[in-house]
Amino acid sequence: MGTNETSERLVEATRELLWERGYTGTSPKAVQRAAGAGQGSMYHHFAGKRDLALTAIRRTAEEMDAAAGSVLEGEGSAYARIEAYLLRERDVLRGCPVGRLTMDPEVIADPELRAPVEEVLDRLRARLAAVVREGLESGGPSGSPDPEETAAAIVATVQGGYVLARATGSPAPFDSAVRGLLALLAPLKPSH
Repeated sequence: MGTNETSERLVEATRELLWERGYTGTSPKAVQRAAGAGQGSMYHHFAGKRDLALTAIRRTAEEMDAAAGSVLEGEGSAYARIEAYLLRERDVLRGCPVGRLTMDPEVIADPELRAPVEEVLDRLRARLAAVVREGLESGGPSGSPDPEETAAAIVATVQGGYVLARATGSPAPFDSAVRGLLALLAPLKPSH
């Protein structure tokens, strides 16, 4: 088994455990067990739990950023791209792997662990604001909402939708929140 393969298994196991249990609930022993790696292997590749978690959080943030970018920077009208972002396949009942980290006091208290979370959410809001601005410039209604505030509302709706879905054990509240938001964003639809 190669060194890179072991390192990769450790990172992927940590990503899953962070999503499922959060930072506080993710022990080095659980990571080693999930990765099928010994303690020596873990400490050969990473300085400790925090170093491994930082690598895993960065990877999760990068994947979230790439997935959002591929939809929001793709083809179609501004409304169509926002709609595609909101309706894309998600594991709603597991919650957002990045958003869930904001609920972990140890992640929030540690500026280095928090940085990738904060950065990816900032990039998401900026991307959404750019798409909203584009939609408004190509014929949106006069007196339109502020693009940055609209972007913040979109992110808040998605993250809040995850919370509501997890609280009820059903994706229905998430789906309802997305449908409501799309109705509010209808003025961004192209009129032709």
